[in-house]
Amino acid sequence: CIFLTFKNPELVPVKHISDSLPQAVAQHLRWIMQKDLLGQDVFLIGPPGPLRRSIAMQYLELTKREVEYVALSRDTTETDLKQRREIRSGTAFYIDQCAVRAATQGRVLVLEGLEKAERNVLPVLNNLLENREMQLEDGRFLMSSERYDKLLQEHTKEELDTWKIVRVSEDFRVIALGLPVPKYKGNPLDPPLRSRFQARDIYYLPFKDQLELLYTAGPNIAAERVSQLLSLATTLCSQESSTLGLPDFPVDNLLPALHVLNVFPMLSSQQLVQRLYPYTSILGKDGRTAVEGVLSRFELFDARRQPAPSAVLSVSTTKDAGGHANVTLGIADKEVTFQVPSGTNEPRPPNSSSNFINTPSHSQLIAEMMQSHMVKDMCLIGAKGCGKSVIAREFAEILGYSIEPVMLYQDMTARDLLQQRYTLPNGDTSWRPSPLVTAAIEGKLLLLDGIHRVNLGTLAVLSRLLHDRELDLYDGSRLLRWDRYQTLKEEQQLSDQQLQERSIFPIHPSFRVLALAEPPVVGANTSATNSKGQQWLGPELLTMFLYHTVTPLSKAEEMGLIDGLTPNVPKEAAEQLLHLTHSLRKTNDPTAQSLASSLSTRQLLRICRRLSQYPEESIARAVNKACLSRFLPSLARSSLEKSLSNSSIVDTADPAEHTRDYSCEFQSPDGVLTIGSVSAPVYNPSEKMKIPDVLFYDNPQHMMVMEDMLKDFLLGEHLLLVGNQGVGKNKIVDRFLHLLNRPREYLQLHRDTTVQTLTLQPSVRDGIITYEDSPLVKAVKMGHILVIDEADKAPTNVTCILKTLVESGEMILADGRRIISARGRPNTILMHPDFRMLVLANRPGFPFLGNDFFGALGDIFSCHAVDNPKPQAELAMLKQYGPDVPDATLQKLVAAFGELRSMADQGTITYPYSTREVVNIVKHLQKFPEEGLANVVRNVFDFDSYNKDMREVLIEALHKHGIPIGAKPNAVKLAKELPLPEVKMTGYWTINQGGNARRKLLCPTETHPIDIKGPVFLRVQGYPCNRQESRALSFSEEKAHWQIPMNEVNIICDVTTKDEEQEQNTLYVATCNPVSLYSMKEQGDTIHCIELYDVFPRTISGVWQPFVTVAPLGNPLDGQVVLHEEQSSVNRYIVLYNSIFIVSMQGGHKMCRDFAHKNWLLFYKENGNQVEVLDVLEGRVHSISLPINLKSVFLVAEDRWLLLESETNKKFLLTKPMHMTAEDSGVCQLHSISDDPVSSGHGTTEVSVPQMLSSDQLPNENLSAALDQKIVSPNRILADTGSFAQLIVGFPDLMSPNEVYSFKRPADLSTMKSGESGAHMFLRGGLRTSTPKQHNCVSLLSANQVVRALPPNKVPLKDVYPKDVTPPLTAAYLEVTDLNSKKVKYIPVPRSMSVSPYTNWLAKVSETDVLIAGLSSGGVVTVDMGGYIRLWETGLDTLQRSLMEWRNMIGSEDGRPLQITIQRDSGMDVTAPKHGKVDPVNAPHVGGNQWAGGTGGRDTAGLGGKGGPYRLDAGHKVYQVSQAEKDAVPEEVRRAAREMAEKAFKERLKEIDMSEYDGETYERFSNAVKRQVQSLRIILDSLQAKGKERQWLKNQALGELDDAKIIDGLTGEKAIYKRRGELDPELGSPQQKPKRLRVLADVSGSMYRFNGVDGRLERSMEAVCMVMEALENYEHKFKYDIVGHSGDGFDIELVRADKVPKNNKQRLKVLRNMHAHSQFCMSGDYTLEGTEASIKELAREEADEHFVVVLSDANLERYGIRPERFARVLTSDPQVNAFAIFIGSLGDQAERLQKTLPAGRSFVAMDTKQIPQILQQIFTSTMLSNA
Repeated sequence: CIFLTFKNPELVPVKHISDSLPQAVAQHLRWIMQKDLLGQDVFLIGPPGPLRRSIAMQYLELTKREVEYVALSRDTTETDLKQRREIRSGTAFYIDQCAVRAATQGRVLVLEGLEKAERNVLPVLNNLLENREMQLEDGRFLMSSERYDKLLQEHTKEELDTWKIVRVSEDFRVIALGLPVPKYKGNPLDPPLRSRFQARDIYYLPFKDQLELLYTAGPNIAAERVSQLLSLATTLCSQESSTLGLPDFPVDNLLPALHVLNVFPMLSSQQLVQRLYPYTSILGKDGRTAVEGVLSRFELFDARRQPAPSAVLSVSTTKDAGGHANVTLGIADKEVTFQVPSGTNEPRPPNSSSNFINTPSHSQLIAEMMQSHMVKDMCLIGAKGCGKSVIAREFAEILGYSIEPVMLYQDMTARDLLQQRYTLPNGDTSWRPSPLVTAAIEGKLLLLDGIHRVNLGTLAVLSRLLHDRELDLYDGSRLLRWDRYQTLKEEQQLSDQQLQERSIFPIHPSFRVLALAEPPVVGANTSATNSKGQQWLGPELLTMFLYHTVTPLSKAEEMGLIDGLTPNVPKEAAEQLLHLTHSLRKTNDPTAQSLASSLSTRQLLRICRRLSQYPEESIARAVNKACLSRFLPSLARSSLEKSLSNSSIVDTADPAEHTRDYSCEFQSPDGVLTIGSVSAPVYNPSEKMKIPDVLFYDNPQHMMVMEDMLKDFLLGEHLLLVGNQGVGKNKIVDRFLHLLNRPREYLQLHRDTTVQTLTLQPSVRDGIITYEDSPLVKAVKMGHILVIDEADKAPTNVTCILKTLVESGEMILADGRRIISARGRPNTILMHPDFRMLVLANRPGFPFLGNDFFGALGDIFSCHAVDNPKPQAELAMLKQYGPDVPDATLQKLVAAFGELRSMADQGTITYPYSTREVVNIVKHLQKFPEEGLANVVRNVFDFDSYNKDMREVLIEALHKHGIPIGAKPNAVKLAKELPLPEVKMTGYWTINQGGNARRKLLCPTETHPIDIKGPVFLRVQGYPCNRQESRALSFSEEKAHWQIPMNEVNIICDVTTKDEEQEQNTLYVATCNPVSLYSMKEQGDTIHCIELYDVFPRTISGVWQPFVTVAPLGNPLDGQVVLHEEQSSVNRYIVLYNSIFIVSMQGGHKMCRDFAHKNWLLFYKENGNQVEVLDVLEGRVHSISLPINLKSVFLVAEDRWLLLESETNKKFLLTKPMHMTAEDSGVCQLHSISDDPVSSGHGTTEVSVPQMLSSDQLPNENLSAALDQKIVSPNRILADTGSFAQLIVGFPDLMSPNEVYSFKRPADLSTMKSGESGAHMFLRGGLRTSTPKQHNCVSLLSANQVVRALPPNKVPLKDVYPKDVTPPLTAAYLEVTDLNSKKVKYIPVPRSMSVSPYTNWLAKVSETDVLIAGLSSGGVVTVDMGGYIRLWETGLDTLQRSLMEWRNMIGSEDGRPLQITIQRDSGMDVTAPKHGKVDPVNAPHVGGNQWAGGTGGRDTAGLGGKGGPYRLDAGHKVYQVSQAEKDAVPEEVRRAAREMAEKAFKERLKEIDMSEYDGETYERFSNAVKRQVQSLRIILDSLQAKGKERQWLKNQALGELDDAKIIDGLTGEKAIYKRRGELDPELGSPQQKPKRLRVLADVSGSMYRFNGVDGRLERSMEAVCMVMEALENYEHKFKYDIVGHSGDGFDIELVRADKVPKNNKQRLKVLRNMHAHSQFCMSGDYTLEGTEASIKELAREEADEHFVVVLSDANLERYGIRPERFARVLTSDPQVNAFAIFIGSLGDQAERLQKTLPAGRSFVAMDTKQIPQILQQIFTSTMLSNA
């Protein structure tokens, strides 16, 4: 062998040779020597671990060769191998790097980690390896020794030197160390490079060699145990185990493990194996069972028998100077003392820290860490927020270590880890060691926080440090292990000083590394693109550390922890919290797991700190805040709500919340700010100009958020505000800081933000690099508030460096300074105590598609969800923005946007409309009031104008709230007015008061109390009221309409209204069959319904048809009503809220309710002779006996009633004392009234029978207007069949004869036969027989109108409609008789959508299909038989006002073209529109551009033209050239477009050869789900785009300057740029697999059978259609199939995964199969089996994620299937997300079922229309959350 004399003896490896050389190693060394003699380069290939390196080093030590060592990483560039420039005193020099040094000096170059280097780097060495030649950057040329020596024979050395030729030493060799790549991760070898090496496989040592080594290491251990451990290790490294996907067992770590076992022979082997190979964390279920099988095979399953160490008992330093400590552990009842390395500080006895609360599991963990610490570096694995950092800190303090925390982030480079370049003050470039290196030299404990984030290729740099404690740095200095350094020193007799000059430093003997990591995601693929985390713990990392898992605390321990750290937290609250958290942590449901992760121990402590400060706060709110439940996907939200209610945490709605006024006060003398109920001192800053000042209108909701923020701010938290765009996050923050008087620094993040830009901005001045502090550093220094905006736009790997800053108050900056929280070392920035961070982010998920900032860092901030203000608050705020905008407009805006937002939450639309948009609209309206609302809202909605489906949704929502977008100003459709006949005086009513005794009758009265049964308690149900404003596209009398949620068999019998104070009428509607009562506010948005069928006797059709009337009572019984049932013998009294009292009377009475608001009602019986007055307040009935038989009673006034005698229709007036008391049961007098017509010579006219008589009088001005004479008199308005209206002047108060004025009808209504049976006889068997119960006639006294509802056959349709127009089909007409304008008009009431099957019963209720009641606001309300309520505005004044408002909303276009005018100073106007000629005869001129006073022309003055100078009215009817006409597209163009579309459709059908009928059938299904498909596809597209987002490629030769390389730029490097590019997936990382979806559709017989009831089969077909359409062309992302289940079996194939339907025809075929199958299959239910089979089948397939969606009608009970079983099946495999959608079933089956199933996994679609929406929800919230 060759021994060289060498110049640099310090480069020779020392102390690598072990005492005994195993045979296998000797053979490897012999082989290397052979190759060395041949002059060949070698490649040692083998599994990860230090063995290859140690063999190379042993050989070099034996042959005494100098070594140049390079650890390649993905950041290595050619400059690191060849030459690097450095600046020395202003000039750039080339400094040779390792390869060049080794070649020229004849050393051995050891390249480690070839598979880590990027592909294009290593070919630099190709020529050097093959021919030993290389061209260098500085012009020199390396030449192989033979050629050089040949040249030297002909030339002198000087000549060669001038030619810059350098000789490559013949001793130069390369030893490459690498991993075999297809098996392990990394880049494969370049073929040309591979061919230049000789390979040698260096596998683990053979079994017996290894065994001997181990025996020597563990003399105290039973030999059998050692061999068992080794057998386990070799089994897990075998080829078979790697095909199972198990990572290799780190065999090399068995040695240190045996040292531990040697000291602790009682340690269980299983615990030991867990530390070497934490298989529970890294493997899935199958892997775990495999490993456990091997364990039990070698009898290593002994954890139960062996005690674990329980605690560290004491720590004491040893006497020797080596920095060791004696640690005593208690194991079971023995104590074991052993030596471990310890830090430089004094150790601290365990359990003495104030802020570390010891729990049994943690003290056991620390004891186990002590054992591992004895031999090797460790890694702690634990979920975020479980206390890893705290344990590490405690561990360090016990051993007296100082900690050096290094926060790792994703794009960290090897340079960031080891050394960074900087410039010296004179401009020279130099290298600054990183904290890692200084920690190694000073002997600290290095905390690598977040080892799971860093790329493996970067971490590889550390493997030599971790295994051998050696490190080569960029500037050529080397760190050696302490003992090797000492040996080197002795052998070469060099002093420390001399070694340092040769840049060799010792690593301190007590230096240790402690890594912290989050648990690997089991089963996730390894590519870094998967944001959820990666399986980072691979075979390479396994060899580097011993692993300890931080187990989550048990409930009791966590309780103790909370008690210890927040002593005065309310006990019960803390327990509820823990119950919730632990119940979430236990489940294996991924949604619950992710919720549990945001309730980490850290977050719980924060909640408890807050609760101990504000004990009255509700826990539910705290939890919702911590999980940001406002922005969770709907599934997760429902699952959280369910868990909350299971843990009996109820959100106590704080009653004060709505009433309490949030104000912020400001007391200046003592400077205290109070928001709501929280006060804080106001800050006195030094920099006034940095305090934000913002326009902010207080509103209660934002004040609540600010109060919440202030609470957390005072607790010292950093805040995170999350919300949609435009909800005012920035405003809130600025306002908050303004109030607190705090200066702020502002950082806006974006996708190119890097860690450097967050902290320091480097720049070059005069060749010296300087760093500008970023706002972050400034804020830390000065104690300002740092506002970080758009935090979700920056990559999470960047923002995670904020964690150390928030957590430990430490952070290392790029220029070597560090931020610390307590005073201390030099070169630090002290964190100011007032520094705080306020972070703003959009909510995670679609449509923002930011990075999930909340997921990554949510638990170190206190989170606040900011939402749009509630309607009330928003209204108040808009009023301040637009004080002059009419209230009605603002209310409409708020309502419409409220609806759009709720649609965005449900996922119907994708864009969340926010307050910002509304505010902009209002600002516009404030400035330009004459522009219509309908035009201004387009400023927001024009973004969507090209997306058809979206546009339809929007227009529908806007129209529903009465914003007439798209309406034309001339679309006014008011009913035609017909003139009333002249008013005639037709007679007198004389009240007879003469002494004649027979005429003046006294009526005896008796009083008795009423008997009451009750109360019965009832359920009041609220339904949302889907109120549609009717004046969206055109203006008519109808104001609004909505549907009552009633069954189709319900029959409406009565409607009535009651005025409340604030102009809000309450409407009551009673229905029978079954009897129920609905009530709602005129403007409200909920309908309350009470079902009374339990109270009323059962309805048997035909035998007894109940008829119910309603009377609402007045003050003090507001909100209570009396229901009266006419047919039977019971009348009942109801208290609306939820109980009912029953009062009996004898049956068949009718009720008069005119004075119900005075709390008394009158009942009478037709043809009876008694009147009963029920006084509700007193609870008495007064019966008045009469001498006549009654036909009907009209309450004319409170003390005067008009009675009609039954046979003769004779009228009587009954006067009674005002107050009936029991004592003087006062006497009622009956006066007869003689009704005398004006003598007209026609003999006697018929006596009129009133149908309606007002109970109050017309106001005097109305009376005068009606009679066309000035008159003041008491009066009543009466309506009967023969006249439009009659006025009785003087009645009932004046005793003199009362004059009767009437507006006579041309024909009496009662004589008009319903003759024309035909279209109007809508399902009405036969003619009406009995008189209807309800006369639909009301008088509106304030509007001077009588309104009655008439059937179409009693309306003069010929007068109303022109000849050629067929009248529309209507339910009825409202006949409005207006006595002011003397007009009558007929307003058509549209037909009801549905009609009850009980038609003959309907006929008895009313003669038309509608019931009518008056409103106090000058209008009426109608209810038709289908339960449609419509509000009508009939009063002329109100109509005109509304029309004005409506026109304003559309915007007044006066039809003139816009002109651009520029105001000039010269008074000359060149050519002007003219006045035009004046026509002497003033004939009307239309158009023509000539005559003045024309209408509809242009350029001349006139009305409604184009371009005339001004309006000139010559008194003609105006012809408007409508805007529509001007903008209209010519008809033929439109027709052409239509024809084109039709033609295309037919072509398309022909192409896929589908008949038109089929085409239409398919369209029917596909149109029903068009919107959902559209929105799903939008989401899929944007996710795809997000996946394609480009990454930064570093080390490029062109692009943007990379800040990190700015110094390399100074020295003249080329590859200092970065640019965006497609990142190739890492080689060896598995392909992204598609997601796998299976839809399991129910095609059983019951689907077909009940399809008629709720269309369930069709809905399922729509859902299937939606899946097929939405996933079309995404086959690479989603692999789906559709399977049916029915009584025939559970695997009926509908769509196979490999043959998905491509066009409509194939899709229709699938739908047809579904339909046909359910029609002809057997009965039976295989839901359970089908679900189970599908889940099992899918779990076997390879896929990114698995989903099963089961569609079923929940008939499980009928087949005796327990819901619990179904629940177990749904969650049977954690890999498969299974969801069940139950189609609303009989009764409440489905709801009961849903309660027993896991939350967020099951849905009930009561309305089958929801199925597609639910499916869309499932897709968006799970599949897409992590695509």
